[in-house]
Amino acid sequence: MPTGTWLAKSEPFKYSWTQLVTDKRTTWDGVRNFEARNNLRAMKKGDRVLFYHSNEGKEVVGVAKVVAEAYADPSAPGEDWSVVDLAPLKPLKVPVTLATIKADKKLANMALLRRSRLSVVPVTAAEFERILELAQTRL
Repeated sequence: MPTGTWLAKSEPFKYSWTQLVTDKRTTWDGVRNFEARNNLRAMKKGDRVLFYHSNEGKEVVGVAKVVAEAYADPSAPGEDWSVVDLAPLKPLKVPVTLATIKADKKLANMALLRRSRLSVVPVTAAEFERILELAQTRL
């Protein structure tokens, strides 16, 4: 049973939910912030990850799962950066926009809002379930 829930951001023109679905699995690389890197390192196999389109769309569009725990980022040889591998789990029936998240009192403390510059943030179990509820999606 997964224990962790997270949110990972990607600009859709760089790597979209549709691309993850097509690829069936991806290495989540290129993270160059220590706090976000540490969040990657805290992820465990089976953890669930909200897939958020940043800049364009600004919405949660799907749920992925961690299929490989943190290992050295191959795009940064000799440096102390990490990656995880993600696979798509399920698209959201209704994308949950940033505006919806900001307007929802139950999501007021979400790290997405408090740590908006980070590309990988933790999500509480209650926040995760609320996003699924807003998305009219069951896992």
